[in-house]
Amino acid sequence: MATKKKTTKKTTKAKVPTKSQVTAPKKKKAVKKSTAKKAPAKKAVTKKAVAPKKVVSKKSAGPRKAAPISFEDRYKMIEQAAYFLAEKHHFQADPAAIWVQAEKEVDAQIAALKS
Repeated sequence: MATKKKTTKKTTKAKVPTKSQVTAPKKKKAVKKSTAKKAPAKKAVTKKAVAPKKVVSKKSAGPRKAAPISFEDRYKMIEQAAYFLAEKHHFQADPAAIWVQAEKEVDAQIAALKS
């Protein structure tokens, strides 16, 4: 059988610093605070009378042109117009005829916006 060796921990003593190693904390140098000088009192400001500015009106460049209407917007407009026309006829008229009439009305409205 193998014998186990006993291991012992070595304790180390804490070293005590000598007087030469210990130094007193350094004192901070006293900084003189400068006193802020007071600004001289401000004089009261008097407002000068200002003449009103003339309003210059811009000349209009003519009638305002509308943005182009997309196909989807045109289709929705025709759809709504066709519905109201069909409602006016109590939904008894030919749907194709009503659709054509709604297209004519919407195209006339779009042409009026462009001109």
